[in-house]
Amino acid sequence: MKLGRIAVPTPDGEQLRVVAVLPDEGRVIDLARAYALVLQRSGATPDRARSLALALFPASLAAGIAGGEVFLDTAHAALGAADDASTPIGEVSWRGAVDPPVIRDGLTFGTHIENYFRNVMHSKPSRAVYDRPGFFKGSTATVYGHDEVVPYPSISEKLDYELEIGYIVGRPGRNLTPDEALGHVFGITIFNDWSLRDVQAVEGAIGMGAQHSKDFAYGIGPWITTLDEIASIEGLKGQVRVNGEVRSETRVENFVYTPEELVAYVSIFDGLQPGDIIGSGTMGFGAGVEIDRFLEPGDVVELELEGVGTLRNPVAAVKETPPWWPAPRPYPFEGQD
Repeated sequence: MKLGRIAVPTPDGEQLRVVAVLPDEGRVIDLARAYALVLQRSGATPDRARSLALALFPASLAAGIAGGEVFLDTAHAALGAADDASTPIGEVSWRGAVDPPVIRDGLTFGTHIENYFRNVMHSKPSRAVYDRPGFFKGSTATVYGHDEVVPYPSISEKLDYELEIGYIVGRPGRNLTPDEALGHVFGITIFNDWSLRDVQAVEGAIGMGAQHSKDFAYGIGPWITTLDEIASIEGLKGQVRVNGEVRSETRVENFVYTPEELVAYVSIFDGLQPGDIIGSGTMGFGAGVEIDRFLEPGDVVELELEGVGTLRNPVAAVKETPPWWPAPRPYPFEGQD
């Protein structure tokens, strides 16, 4: 099953709804609305049917996933009223496919690692990259869905995209082994770890990890494909297009660490929560920094992943300028050896 979130206008403002996506049929199914109709056909009153349906299919997909097997079972049951709760796929306004409690992004593909270190660091990859599957945590306040406009911060001249797999956690877990890990994954999506490459280099020197170079935007979508529909993650094909031009072809291969190992490693000494997203790291040639081509205001980026779909985002035509920026302080060690 493919699941996503859309925005629906109401007299009380925008409401988010969880939908089943049927790309081949060109429509989406509002699951709360559909299941309410199913319940009414079984004798429930309209008010009670609506409240029960919204409890199972809330605006938060992370909360819905936390319902366990009953969530998917009920979603399949809701499709019995699909014809009366559908909207053409071209008429909906998408939001981030999931509202993750935590965003983590890994580094697992050897090709991207080698390209990044050669083109940006002008060195071989560090030994530490191969010692363990590193990852960082990102802000959940800047999630963008399919077709939403992504800002271009004025502090950068090198805005970049990154085509990654997003592993969506389905069940809580802690201190998992690789053999257990995928049993805790609900499905996969496309994860665009938007990056400001010039800012990333400056922040890296601070030693605290990525800050504004990453947390200005994370793309998640267009929807989630449940893991039962994916025969194998390895070998999935991807493509990057900018303004319709194919910039790169890629595929899921050359793992330094496998999806199972990354998910298991993230869970060590920490807890996985339903709805968490774990980025795979960039697929080989899935980022502009690997081919030395960056984005301009107004560009339209499309990231395609086999088995999921295409995540498309326009870049804002005008750069975003903050009302304040800190002034550099005097360096107290100037001139010292």
